[in-house]
Amino acid sequence: MRKDDSSGPPPWAVVTVAVSTCMGLGLGLGLGLGLGLPRKTSEVEVPMAEIRSTIKVGDNPCSGTKPTDMPNINCMVSNVVEALEQAGTNVSPGYKGLFNTTAVPITTTFFEAGLCPVNVHWHIGTEHYSAGEFDEFGTAPPFVPEEAESRRRTEDRVVRGDGEGVYVEERHGYKCRKYDEANPIFTTPYNWKHCPSLIVGETYEVHWPHSVAGACGTPNQYQTSFYDGVFCHAEKITDTASQIGVHAQVFTIVNDESYYYPDLMRGMIVDGEYGADVVKYTGATTGTTRNNQICSAYTPITWQVDRKCHLISASSFDKMCSDMLYQRDDMSDDTEPHGARELVADFIAANNHVSRTK
Repeated sequence: MRKDDSSGPPPWAVVTVAVSTCMGLGLGLGLGLGLGLPRKTSEVEVPMAEIRSTIKVGDNPCSGTKPTDMPNINCMVSNVVEALEQAGTNVSPGYKGLFNTTAVPITTTFFEAGLCPVNVHWHIGTEHYSAGEFDEFGTAPPFVPEEAESRRRTEDRVVRGDGEGVYVEERHGYKCRKYDEANPIFTTPYNWKHCPSLIVGETYEVHWPHSVAGACGTPNQYQTSFYDGVFCHAEKITDTASQIGVHAQVFTIVNDESYYYPDLMRGMIVDGEYGADVVKYTGATTGTTRNNQICSAYTPITWQVDRKCHLISASSFDKMCSDMLYQRDDMSDDTEPHGARELVADFIAANNHVSRTK
């Protein structure tokens, strides 16, 4: 297992010209970084900041394919539910929402259903709720206002009358119950190289949107915004619930290489207890522009959510951010955490939750 040396650049901070050639560009380059490939002494190391400019740029068929005719809608009008099912919901064992849906979630793997991942992003705290795992009793490192400026997303600025930008803090969701301030793996800072807005000891819910309409198997597969990836070839979509899905998995970041996973960009970890207890249901896209009064129109889609909170090394996230930054499409906006939507109320949560445990 690779060990972190926070005093110097991680193994994926530089690659050789030969590696960038043999691994290929686009997805090949992104997935090839950080694998510890041997280097010849005669090869010249190139900083990764320079490699971004060498990525072969071609036509991006996914750019701007997000539908523009699906704005947020009122969840209720005159005491009548207007929206279809929403996410993220309570995913505790035995929970079912009150919204009587006819949609059927994908119960196989997304791969078996013909979907490919088209994006990865994460929320600070969780948008889902799992009793005993990530809930109102979870904890995280204390918020330090003096350090918060670098952790805030530029598009969440508010502007005062004098025109000076002032950052506002993202909405935090639920926290895991794993944080222990007495244990140094939760408190020792990590020397972030590619996603500096993250915090050791904090809880993040990672989402991997999938679609049958993605540019699967091409350099344009991964996109920001994720809507461009999901709807890249929208003509293929005939039933959103069976053709669009999201993996969701919750992590507490630790500074401990025992929890290193090299390919976090590709989807939910399924390994031992990771991905062993998954609930599947239909819901909608999330984010802080939606709540229990304003709903998303992008519904129904399948959600497959890991009910457990897991530990993950900071280096795993840093490697994922590195992979994201060297995709053909510019994914830099998704290397910072998004805010968390408030928990979906029962009346707009689907009643079709299906569990799968190993």
